[in-house]
Amino acid sequence: MNTVTIRANMAESESLETVTEHERILQEIESTDTACVGPTLRSVYDDQPNAHKRFMEKLDARIRNHDREIEKMCNFHHQGFVDAITELLKVRADAEKLMGQVSDTNRRLQDAGREVTAQTEEVIRCRIQQRNMATTVEKLQLCIPVLEMYSKLKEQLESKRYYSALKTMEQLENIYIPRVSQYRFCQIMAETLPKLREEIKEISMSDLKDFLESIRKHSDKIGETAMRQAQQHRTFNSEVQKQVTLSCAKPLYGLNGRTPLHHNGLSTEAADEEEMDEEVLTAQDLVDFSPVYRCLHIYTVLGDRETFENYYRKQRKKQARLVLQPQSNMHETVEGYRKYFNQIVGFFVVEDHILHATQGLVTRAFTDELWNMALSKIIAVLRTHSSYCSDPDLVLELKNLIVIFADTLQGYGFPVNRLFDLLFEVRDQYNETLLKKWALVFRDIFEQDNYSPIPVENEEEYKAVVSRFPFHDAEIEKQQFPKKLPMSQSVPQIYSQVKEFIYASLKFSESLHRSSTEIDDMLRKSTNLLLTRTLSSCLQNLIKKPHIGLTELVQIIINTTHLEYACKYLEDFITNITNVSPETVHTTRLYGLSTFKDARHAAEGEIYTKLNQKIDEFIQLADYEWGMAESDGRASGYLMDLINFLRSTFQVFTHLPGKVAQTACMSACKHLATSLMQMLLDTELKQISMGAIQQFNLDVIQCELFASSEPVPGFQGDTLQLAFIDLRQLLDLFMVWDWSTYLADYGQPTSKYLRVNPSTALALLEKMKDTSKKNNIFSQFRKNDRDKQKLIETVVKQLRSLVNGMSQHS
Repeated sequence: MNTVTIRANMAESESLETVTEHERILQEIESTDTACVGPTLRSVYDDQPNAHKRFMEKLDARIRNHDREIEKMCNFHHQGFVDAITELLKVRADAEKLMGQVSDTNRRLQDAGREVTAQTEEVIRCRIQQRNMATTVEKLQLCIPVLEMYSKLKEQLESKRYYSALKTMEQLENIYIPRVSQYRFCQIMAETLPKLREEIKEISMSDLKDFLESIRKHSDKIGETAMRQAQQHRTFNSEVQKQVTLSCAKPLYGLNGRTPLHHNGLSTEAADEEEMDEEVLTAQDLVDFSPVYRCLHIYTVLGDRETFENYYRKQRKKQARLVLQPQSNMHETVEGYRKYFNQIVGFFVVEDHILHATQGLVTRAFTDELWNMALSKIIAVLRTHSSYCSDPDLVLELKNLIVIFADTLQGYGFPVNRLFDLLFEVRDQYNETLLKKWALVFRDIFEQDNYSPIPVENEEEYKAVVSRFPFHDAEIEKQQFPKKLPMSQSVPQIYSQVKEFIYASLKFSESLHRSSTEIDDMLRKSTNLLLTRTLSSCLQNLIKKPHIGLTELVQIIINTTHLEYACKYLEDFITNITNVSPETVHTTRLYGLSTFKDARHAAEGEIYTKLNQKIDEFIQLADYEWGMAESDGRASGYLMDLINFLRSTFQVFTHLPGKVAQTACMSACKHLATSLMQMLLDTELKQISMGAIQQFNLDVIQCELFASSEPVPGFQGDTLQLAFIDLRQLLDLFMVWDWSTYLADYGQPTSKYLRVNPSTALALLEKMKDTSKKNNIFSQFRKNDRDKQKLIETVVKQLRSLVNGMSQHS
């Protein structure tokens, strides 16, 4: 019972739990969205078995419950529904009436709104047009600046303002075109701009080429202007320096031997005013440089500056090579050199202007490279062409041009030391041309000289000579007019020409920026060359000329003596010009003393030679009859003529230095004695008689008398007679026939016939021996005195033995 009760209670409790769960599920279904019902329903099947049946039963009971409630609600509201339907039916008629009114109102409204609609559409269309116009205006406002800039670009191109045109292009590309890039005309415009840039490059390059051609043509004028200005500046500085020198130092010799004059006769102030009045032109005044500036700016803007710089430098190098190429006949005139220098100066003046007026188009390194290349070429050209110059005036003008050329370029910052070094080579060439010119001058002076003492009729003529040549002789000054000066007319002329040469040489030393000591040294060296080479050569050639006789040679010796004396005055002359004391260390001395001494010695030697030649001419006139029986009793005519000639000649020698006259006299006597001895011993002379010996002895006696008459003073005792001692002893031996004494004393210092050589005596004796056999000269002796014939034979044998002994001994 209890168990049943418990089970009944348990069942009842389980039933209550199930009912409660089902109620919950139903509430969830009622309150939950239908999409989420699945999990709720699944829980029904997850409970106790057959729970879903009970749930269904519960669900049905809930549905019936809701149906009862709906029915109750409907029953409660049914009457109100019926009343509402009734009211609605009543309203239908009013609604139909209202509908008609609404339709009528709508019709009338539609009729009234059509016109408004049309006007509204017109307004809308106008508004659209207005909006389109505003849009168009707005777009045009964007396009107009582009078109204006493009029009401006065209105007700039037409007016050749290319740099501005490039700037306009930049603005078009970077600012204006991007704003309206969607339009086709802008695309076409953008495609055109690069072509325009190329055209601008080509046009600017063409302008540059025209500019390069223009400056090549104008280089001559530019260089001429620059060199003229440099010369004016140098002249002005020179005048100022001269004024300072004149006020502070003693006057110097001018180039004409007088006080220096101002340039063109103007004072320094006048020259200064003249310079100030003259307009100073520059390269920019003569050449328009705008094309090169414009082209440089254009290429810089285009980002192609390097190409432009390379092209410009390459073209200028080519032009430099053309400028440096001289004309083949440049050396013939100074204008050829001047044009050459003008072109070079013009070229580098332009380069200097470009260097300072542009930023990096040319650099200092580039101009220095060009100048070094040009300088080497210039020096080579000048060295070659100056060597062709034979006119010293042309060489001097060339030197002046080189100095102005160097000063001009130095003013523009170019180094010119090598040009001044070249001037030393040109100076040597100048000296050579001067020496050649003065060689002709000296030659003309010598040819026109009469080689006789200068006659002076009065004091004026005497002073005129003394003013040209430093001559002082107390004895001659005491003599009354008219009188004669010992030297000939060529002496003062030579002295004056040497001074003129020094002036000419000094002209080259001007403006070389050298010290007085260096100029003094150059003058002395060039003067030494004139004396030792040119004048010496002219004197030597003069002395050797065949028409120069003994009288002329004597006068030449006298002239050289006076010129030698004048050398110290030439040194003083140079000292006065340069203001360099001769006592200064390393001062070069003049070598005129040796020059004139050498010339004098050559003249003396030529006197001896010509005197001997004249003696030979007289000897050739000798016509001895070598087989004569006895002499004529008087000396031969040719010999007397010869002695008279020698007397008159030696009288001319009175003006010569004593030793020269004595040497000439001794030389003549020795040569005469030797010639007479050779005549006796001539191998072609086979026979000689005693009569011929006697005649020959008479001639030798005349020679001895001439020697003893002291034709030239200064000989001691019988010194001059000793020239004939060999002949005298030989003739005495044969005339006296003193063979025993000769043979006995032979070889002894005290021998009477010491100067008679055995071979000489033998040769002459054999000639006489042959004559005795044919002409019977000794026939009487052979008949009367055979012992003497034997003596001759014995003498011949003994002489032969002496000769043989001498040859064996030697």
